[in-house]
Amino acid sequence: TSIGVLVAFFGYIHHFFQPIRTLSELYNHMLNAMAAAERIFKLIDTPIFIKDKAGAKEIETIQERICFQDVWFSYDSKTPVLKGISFTVYPGQTVALVGPTGAGKSSIMNLIARFYDYQKGQITIDGIELKDIKIESLRKRMGIVLQDTFLFDGTIAENIRYGRLEATDEEIEKIAKIIGVDEFIQQLPEKYQTRVREQGSRLSGGQRQLISFSRALLRNPQILILDEATSSIDAYMEMKIQKALTELFKNRICFVAAHRLSTIRQANLILVIKDGKIVESGRHEELLLSLIHISEPTRPLYI
Repeated sequence: TSIGVLVAFFGYIHHFFQPIRTLSELYNHMLNAMAAAERIFKLIDTPIFIKDKAGAKEIETIQERICFQDVWFSYDSKTPVLKGISFTVYPGQTVALVGPTGAGKSSIMNLIARFYDYQKGQITIDGIELKDIKIESLRKRMGIVLQDTFLFDGTIAENIRYGRLEATDEEIEKIAKIIGVDEFIQQLPEKYQTRVREQGSRLSGGQRQLISFSRALLRNPQILILDEATSSIDAYMEMKIQKALTELFKNRICFVAAHRLSTIRQANLILVIKDGKIVESGRHEELLLSLIHISEPTRPLYI
């Protein structure tokens, strides 16, 4: 047998098994697709518990206040997470929610966005109970930035535009400059047309959050919800957006869950949440003064 025949034989063997390998890979892809499809259909089939009531109203603007009145809430209808929460916030005011993990800060924000319904008490917007307002009408006037941001597999401009699909390129760049995200975008080869891949894998955590922040503010919301939104932003980037935040908070009702002192100090009202209750409230200076006059050495400090 010549060397040429031997080489040809091994070549034929390779070509013979290649379709088998391709079929095995295709089978693995099919299994992954079936598992993903099962999760998707399970999500689609999940019943909707939060629905509009018959005769629900639309709100055009928030002119007066948002009021919590003795609100009680539980995720399982057994163990209360919020216990008699009461406070009032007016347009142009920023409310900071502070406290240990699991105290109920995110639950308050979930109720404002009506991701859940409370069991007792009342939440009103300009005197209208939250459950009597159309959900779409409510959420159109909201901008939300969470701690865990999600970016789509697309360009930076497309991810920011997701906040308001009809926004122009000029509006996107204007918001990006106000937030301070334009600086690092201009350093990218394709600038606003740079693809970030799914979940923004090409960007740092702080950059992803700044893009998510721009996306929320592009909506020009009347209610702005920030849930640990600056947790992944370093001190330099946070310093850059503090002045912008001061301007952007004007004439909006803002709810901020944060532990950074720089974010909390500018709030009009700080609510200290512990075990589902408001244990203290006031401005930053007022709470500091109250701490000075307290003699308990074991008193927890969250601000």
